Amino acid sequence: VQLQASGGGLVQAGGSLRLSCAASGRTFSSSVMGWFRQAPGKEREFVAAISWSGGSTSYADSVKGRFTISTDNAKNTVHLLMNNLKPEDTAVYYCAASTVLAAPTRRRELYDYWGQGTQVTVSS
Repeated sequence: VQLQASGGGLVQAGGSLRLSCAASGRTFSSSVMGWFRQAPGKEREFVAAISWSGGSTSYADSVKGRFTISTDNAKNTVHLLMNNLKPEDTAVYYCAASTVLAAPTRRRELYDYWGQGTQVTVSS
């Protein structure tokens, strides 16, 4: 499975961005997709995850109510719509795919494949 993340950029606080992650290769083998982020000097942290069926989602408390994860199965793409962005959302955002999960999880070690990351910068 290959993952290509896009959509990052510079936005003012309160603004919105939509990240996309296009999956290719053995996409039928992945069951759950996730987004993680890593700010400078910090560990990579969970943001959101979704099953390809779209029936199950999970969000970090810090983004609940502001971020929405969704799938476009026809295009093998996962989106992360980020509204009301805050300076503390500034990070490199990574998409990830799992071939072993039955449901979305925030456990980073259970994701097998990772994209290259896209930078999100929120100015105050």
